[in-house]
Amino acid sequence: MAAERGADAGPMLRVTWVRSTIGHKAGARGTIRALGLHRLNQTVEIADTPVNRGMLRRVAFLLHVQEPTREGGTQ
Repeated sequence: MAAERGADAGPMLRVTWVRSTIGHKAGARGTIRALGLHRLNQTVEIADTPVNRGMLRRVAFLLHVQEPTREGGTQ
């Protein structure tokens, strides 16, 4: 599905899972799964929407979030 998105898909965020969910509540584990992360140190790109921002805020202590660099952009 993510590969089908074109250049007009809007802003994206690059999310990397960096800390384990062992010892954390089930809600944190479920949020990590809902973001599409399955393995530690896995990186995914997700749409920059208010819903996704809320999920990222909930588990921010487990993730590293960055905006991907734009290739060939004008200044």
